[in-house]
Amino acid sequence: MAIPLPILDVPVPVMPLAHLDHLWFQVAGTVCNLTCQHCFISCSPHNHSFEFLDLETIRRHLDESVALGVKEYYFTGGEPFLNRDMPAILELTLRYGPATVLTNGTVFKDDWLARLRQVDAASPYSLEFRVSIDGFTAEENDPVRGPGTFERALKGVRQLLAHGFLPIVTVAQTRDDQEASELFAGFVRMLKSHGYERPRVKILPTLRLGAEADRQRGYREAERVTPDMMAGFDPGLFICNHSRVVTERGVFVCPILIEAPDARLGETLRESLGEYPLRHHACYTCWQYGAICSNASATQRDA
Repeated sequence: MAIPLPILDVPVPVMPLAHLDHLWFQVAGTVCNLTCQHCFISCSPHNHSFEFLDLETIRRHLDESVALGVKEYYFTGGEPFLNRDMPAILELTLRYGPATVLTNGTVFKDDWLARLRQVDAASPYSLEFRVSIDGFTAEENDPVRGPGTFERALKGVRQLLAHGFLPIVTVAQTRDDQEASELFAGFVRMLKSHGYERPRVKILPTLRLGAEADRQRGYREAERVTPDMMAGFDPGLFICNHSRVVTERGVFVCPILIEAPDARLGETLRESLGEYPLRHHACYTCWQYGAICSNASATQRDA
């Protein structure tokens, strides 16, 4: 059972939903084939706090999203491709808008990717893959993501390239003493050596929740968003300003806070359209870095 996230008992800013641009689906719940030591919702093969979404649930929310003006769709987990309906889910979604899948890249099947390449080519919208690798050597990556995961994820990147996709490799800064520029340069060198000529790399901060709180530390009391910090700050840098996430338990404010009971906003997208107080420590990470969940951010660069 998930441990409820602590709620700040101090004055906090309130974030309106300016527009529902991005819709997320927790398509694999908290079920993953890996047990990463920094996972902010502690996904694993045995974590069934949230279960898979079925195709009809996704269809219902896609239909509802049209009138609300959603522009992009994101799929996360757990590991999305553990959901046996994932190819059909993406095929359906590409009738509505661009889709991005956040994956560890270790469970791809070539027939899935061949099918998705055809679907992508026939759609007016794009299909993106984000593959998580957290060190540009096995010695850096595997202690965090598990033995052998570096080579398995690189195989997944090569599979995507072979099928004509250009994946974004997402990299969490799992060491406080490592600069983002150092990580970026190391990944560019490594990926080029594996045949990715112009690699796309996105550096992400760690979220000090779940397994990461045990691996290094949780949030400190001072790491929180206060009303004065919002003066002159672009609210669009908060994912909750333009996104919501669908889970098998309903619609939540963002993919980071699905274990927070107060972050559940309703059963439907329309019920989720209100404002939300930035009362969790994780909101501080969004304030620090901005756009950590969506594809576009200042930390993503194409080599």
